[in-house]
Amino acid sequence: MRKLRGAEVVRITGARQSLADDVRGRQRRYIISMSIRTVAVILAALLWNVERPVAIVALALGVLLPYVSVVIANGGREGAKPLPTAFVPAPVRPAIGPPLEGTVMDPEPAEPVNDPRGRTS
Repeated sequence: MRKLRGAEVVRITGARQSLADDVRGRQRRYIISMSIRTVAVILAALLWNVERPVAIVALALGVLLPYVSVVIANGGREGAKPLPTAFVPAPVRPAIGPPLEGTVMDPEPAEPVNDPRGRTS
């Protein structure tokens, strides 16, 4: 593919992720966070008589994580990015570019040009 300098890349389609993939991803996030919650509750029970401050933090994590997990899992497709516009403006290019190096230019006009003061060149 040809690289365009300074050109913005535009997606051809604004197709979103399929519904099945979206649900699968949300289920995966929910199961991971519930696994972390289970470990936190077990850790709180094991450390209650050994290290009480760590056990309290783990218990707080075990209590708060289900709410956060449900909110994250239910926050589905609403936050999707807007679709790109269908029309992309064409890049602006000059109509006539400067002469290439090495081209022969005629330095003198073919006919004499009249000067407003009456002289010819």
